Amino acid sequence: MPEQNPLPFPGPATDDPATPAPADSGGATPSGEPPRQPIAPRPVAARRPLWARLLGWVVDPWLDLKLEPAQQPQDDPRPVCYVLEDYGLSNALILDKACRQAGLPSPLVPLPGDPLGRRRAYVALSRRSVTPLIPDQRPAARTHSDSLARLLQAHRDDPALDVRLVPVSIFVGRAPDRHSGWFSVLFSENWAIVGRFRRLLALLLNGRDTLVRFAEPVSLRETVAEGLPPERTVRKLQRVLRAHFRRIRAAVIGPDLSTRRLLVDKVLAAETVREAIADQARRDSTTVAEAWKKAHAYAWEIAADYSHPVVRSASVILTPVWNKIYRGVLVHHLDRLKEVAPGHEVVYVPCHRSHMDYLLLSYLLYERGIVPPHIAAGINLNLPVVGTILRKGGAFFMRRSFRGNPLYSAVFTEYVAQLVSGGYSLEYFIEGGRSRTGRLLQPKGGMIAMTVRAYLRQPTRPVLFQPVYIGYEKLMEGNSYLDELSGKPKEKESIWQLLMGIPKVLRSNYGQVVVNFGEPIRLGEVLSSHAPEWDGRPLPEDEKPAWLAETVDALAQRIQVRINEAADVNPINLLALALLSTPKHAMGERDLLAQIALSKTLLAELPYSDRTTVTPHTPEEIIAHGEEIGVLRRIPHPLGDVLSVDDDTAVLLSYFRNNVAHLFTASSWIACCFQHNRRMSRRTLVRLGRTLYPFLQAELFLPWDEDGFAERVDRIADVFVREGLLQLVNDEDGGVLQRSPGQSDEVFRLRAIGHTLQQAFERYYIAISVLVKNGPGTLGAAELESLCQLAAQRLSLLYAPAAPEFFDKSLFRGFIQKLREMKLVWPDQNSKLVFDERLDVWAKDAKLILGRELRHTIERVSPEAARPAEAEAAPAE
Repeated sequence: MPEQNPLPFPGPATDDPATPAPADSGGATPSGEPPRQPIAPRPVAARRPLWARLLGWVVDPWLDLKLEPAQQPQDDPRPVCYVLEDYGLSNALILDKACRQAGLPSPLVPLPGDPLGRRRAYVALSRRSVTPLIPDQRPAARTHSDSLARLLQAHRDDPALDVRLVPVSIFVGRAPDRHSGWFSVLFSENWAIVGRFRRLLALLLNGRDTLVRFAEPVSLRETVAEGLPPERTVRKLQRVLRAHFRRIRAAVIGPDLSTRRLLVDKVLAAETVREAIADQARRDSTTVAEAWKKAHAYAWEIAADYSHPVVRSASVILTPVWNKIYRGVLVHHLDRLKEVAPGHEVVYVPCHRSHMDYLLLSYLLYERGIVPPHIAAGINLNLPVVGTILRKGGAFFMRRSFRGNPLYSAVFTEYVAQLVSGGYSLEYFIEGGRSRTGRLLQPKGGMIAMTVRAYLRQPTRPVLFQPVYIGYEKLMEGNSYLDELSGKPKEKESIWQLLMGIPKVLRSNYGQVVVNFGEPIRLGEVLSSHAPEWDGRPLPEDEKPAWLAETVDALAQRIQVRINEAADVNPINLLALALLSTPKHAMGERDLLAQIALSKTLLAELPYSDRTTVTPHTPEEIIAHGEEIGVLRRIPHPLGDVLSVDDDTAVLLSYFRNNVAHLFTASSWIACCFQHNRRMSRRTLVRLGRTLYPFLQAELFLPWDEDGFAERVDRIADVFVREGLLQLVNDEDGGVLQRSPGQSDEVFRLRAIGHTLQQAFERYYIAISVLVKNGPGTLGAAELESLCQLAAQRLSLLYAPAAPEFFDKSLFRGFIQKLREMKLVWPDQNSKLVFDERLDVWAKDAKLILGRELRHTIERVSPEAARPAEAEAAPAE
């Protein structure tokens, strides 16, 4: 059984950051860990300024410094100049205290001769971007540190001068642990430039957890000796120092995830975006600057603004929320991801069933010591306040459609490409939206295509797609889904709707949540099989190879298959499978216990996948749990209690049945074949299964080929025989199977198992019936979809209530598409569908699965398309 870890999660252990590389003597890079060059006290009589002593006395009680390395050699007589990452009075005071604590020269006492001309012995690098924001705008005049330039020039003027630069990194509240206070987390060290007031609060709250890290000294004399031109020398030195500070900061507080601040400029500077800006200016008859402003607004609307303090704060808030509304969150197979993920760009591709998916997966990864991904979210979630919090949690927002807006498309595509090339983990839902039926939706390949193209453009870091199955026992959006499935339009999200719903959510019991990590998919392996002609070299942005679309489609289908393989079967799934198979959605307690036990037996005897998990609870515990969370209603009776669900709950339970319907495909197929047949040979059972399997595979994202499905059918038939549901009456024709006569318990149990697929076969027969009734060359694909939907709706009114997905147009669309792929139907020159006598074979086989009365009803309700000639001949009213 995979590991099960209910909330609250233990926080990840904080690792000591790696020791940074010191600079080499030539100033090219800070290098490894050779013996450190000593730093000597400066033999000067000058004292620290009075203001420094007074302010130092004020801040000393609030500072507790940890120095790295703890001991500093002090027997080198050469003068020292310290280098900070950025300016700031607090940084100067912290550096001064650190030097006094280590017995080093004070940074507030000038160097001999004061070559800096500022009566101090430290410089700072400016972290402000000097890249021009608007195309063709002249850059700022100051492009490097004036202090460094003066110091280097002093070495050229005075051959005896030999100052050593010591890079010093300062982190105030660098990495609060899970027990840190909320305000301490909020003002901990991060990558953003902060104002004076925020820095003051950081010192007051986190000053006692301040790290000061000294790097290996860099000899300016040796740097000047390289003989480069003055401006090139200072730029090189400054570039090396910036790289050093970024490495140290990444080691101490993690990578810079402030995508808004760092990526927007990169996106706007990309060649494809610049071209799109120029095209937009031509279309709008405006200037490039105006078009650039529009592109900048798009990028700002899209980009995430990841904030470690906000994520940590959200974690603190969410932990008690999860524990209040859920009975726990179980996690399976995450350790397998941790084994293979290092060195990969990880793209999380979960199923999408609730708005809670966003929060749950990010929270879970964060609590398990994994940096939360950047999440593609619909622009409808960019609500006041909520949108800001989601953005700082890693969400970037996308519009529902890019059609007709090439500039927005270029900006968004480039943003995703920058995330992929930058090594940021991603998360997106390839279904395009939340499933309202509980089934996996047909994937949309837009985000996958952007990811693949980004990798092909810069194939430096291998990409790993991580399918994730998220299973709920009760949905927060259940009532809204019920309304939508009943035909009401989807309500637009609003901040007031969210705030008004919070009290109800906190009072509810939503059962348990399971998050299963499926088998990862390596993009490189997919490309090897579908694009063998690609040689691994970068592809230009404008090159679109013929194999790209096929590769994206194959990858999307594989992701959905892997998500289904990682399914979890919870108590509500098992209750839904049993109760929805009866006309009144009710069962005697003994029958319900037996049906749940049978479902668990089938899952145990022939596991769907090694990633599939099943609740360990007994049937009795499952029924008790259903009553506890308000799903089941018990009706006492002298002959035995009856357990039932009301009509609204039954519609919602169809959602949870559909979560796991694919796990019972082979079992349901056998059961369906014996609904209207008492006997059937194994050979016929397998033959019919092979015929229908491609359609079931496309609809349910099944993992086997036809041979694999046939083998599974054969093995499950053996289980049915052993369980007494079928009997093997002879061995002729590969063996003949027979069910019990009449309405025995065995027949009742078979009917319950087959119910999950019965309506799928009814939909297939509806499509065939409508096609045959209208004749070849009469209907286009869209017309056929609409007529099938009308027929299904009428059938559910006349024959028996059906699950909401029964008349889902997208399911008919998928069936028709599969018919076209298999060349059973094809379009003529007028885009009308034509077919041949092979559809008659389908109709004949349907007689073995569907009852006579149902077939007759389907044929009667199947509509005909309006004929133009008939419309003209109709008398005027």
